[in-house]
Amino acid sequence: MKLLKNAAYAIVFIVVYGTTNFCVAQNSNARITIQKQAPFKVNSASFQEWYAGIKVGGTGINIFLPITDVAQNVEITHVYFRNLTGELIKIKGTYSAQLKTDSPYYTFTKPEAPADYPFKLKDNECVVAYNENGKAKYFKITKITEFAGTYYENGPPAIYARENAKDIVAIEDENIDK
Repeated sequence: MKLLKNAAYAIVFIVVYGTTNFCVAQNSNARITIQKQAPFKVNSASFQEWYAGIKVGGTGINIFLPITDVAQNVEITHVYFRNLTGELIKIKGTYSAQLKTDSPYYTFTKPEAPADYPFKLKDNECVVAYNENGKAKYFKITKITEFAGTYYENGPPAIYARENAKDIVAIEDENIDK
């Protein structure tokens, strides 16, 4: 009887182990491929670390990607940089992202990569995610210029607004010194 019980445990273990390995094998086959050529041109990418003067402001990076010659069937969506991910927003011909860290400190420190972070990048590299004909693709930029960090006394400004957004409110204050 004891032998039968041990055999049943072994069979259950083998089935669970085999199913788990099968799922892991399927996920490892779905690796992300970085494209050698992009369907757009990137001119002198740059970034700037920022620090907020208030505890809830945190720290982060502003990244600027002047991308031109984007085909009509291409939509540029996200950037991966220094273990952070952000949505790219086009403003006056430049794609930008504000990457905020969860750090409670007033100085920028590169966060640890999350378990599901798809890329291993050097500190001067980023990956641009884009959709081409509805298919997700990725392109690596290897030379990003760093500008001196900036300090926001009252927290980071909401400096990014979509060009085609319909819910943006602009306020003009006549009492501001000119």
